[in-house]
Amino acid sequence: MASKDTTFLGWPVLRQLASGDFLGRGTSVTSRRTRHVEARTTTADRVVQSVCPYCAVGCGQRVFVKDEKVVQIEGDPDSPVSRGRLCPKGAASEQLVNSPSRQTHVLYRAPRAKEFQRIELDQAIDMVADRFLEARQHGWQEFDDKGRRLRRTMGIASLGGATLDNEENYLIKKLFTAAGAIQIENQARI
Repeated sequence: MASKDTTFLGWPVLRQLASGDFLGRGTSVTSRRTRHVEARTTTADRVVQSVCPYCAVGCGQRVFVKDEKVVQIEGDPDSPVSRGRLCPKGAASEQLVNSPSRQTHVLYRAPRAKEFQRIELDQAIDMVADRFLEARQHGWQEFDDKGRRLRRTMGIASLGGATLDNEENYLIKKLFTAAGAIQIENQARI
């Protein structure tokens, strides 16, 4: 025998009239499948507070985790910055975490090589540090042509991103200034 939802009597318009839900905003317009759907947030093992990675606003996020996998990210209503709201990019940040094309290993392409190769993170950090020090040394200017002390390097520049918060930008500015760089910029100002 056919169920009430699949017969003529189960049509949404008839359910609206029979239940008194004339505007069709209540349970009369939901299907059986919809009534049995459970939100991912209710089945999560735990909720972790975080901050959206996209811009310097610092919107609070609630990250729902099930079986050690992020299943949903929503705005954190306890955040004084965003009060539970997220922009479209922040609301879609779960896709950033769970994307099948997300890189989880360091890839390096040697000069004139055609292919990338996987290297260890420690090796990559050492390579960056060596190149940083070499660029600083080769671009160092102790004095200008009039003999005035400069103590700067033209071999290093910094372009920060808007995904960094104020504290991170402050520390990056201090690091590059201490290294003698004068070309320090942030994408948010460009």
